[in-house]
Amino acid sequence: MLQPKKVKYRKIQKGRVRGADSRGLDLAFGDFGLKSTETARVDARALEAARIALTRHIKRGGRVWIRVFPDKPFTKKPAETRMGKGKGSPEGWVACVRPGRILFEMEGVEAAVAREAMRLASHKLPIKTIVVEREAHGA
Repeated sequence: MLQPKKVKYRKIQKGRVRGADSRGLDLAFGDFGLKSTETARVDARALEAARIALTRHIKRGGRVWIRVFPDKPFTKKPAETRMGKGKGSPEGWVACVRPGRILFEMEGVEAAVAREAMRLASHKLPIKTIVVEREAHGA
């Protein structure tokens, strides 16, 4: 699973994920992409599940890029613990995703296979997504 090798602080504040993204809006590497249409915190486990679904469907043909990285830790308190007594310990990593962000890219496979693979991957993610294609690809 994706996670940073080293971080400056173990625990950080939650913050808010608001507004539309201004970076990572266009396809940079592949011919097909999975673009988010909602705001959410996407867990590293969800990204890994989507990546596996994607690569399994294309049967390890073509190339896949993951365009988001889960670099924000989230904490959790143990079950059946009373309120107070400080913040919980780090539990996992999330990527803050805003509308318009390309999450995955792919090249080297047929259009129908790529669309189906992206559809399968989107079911593993907690947000609504759309499949985007490079304009020059159809010509």
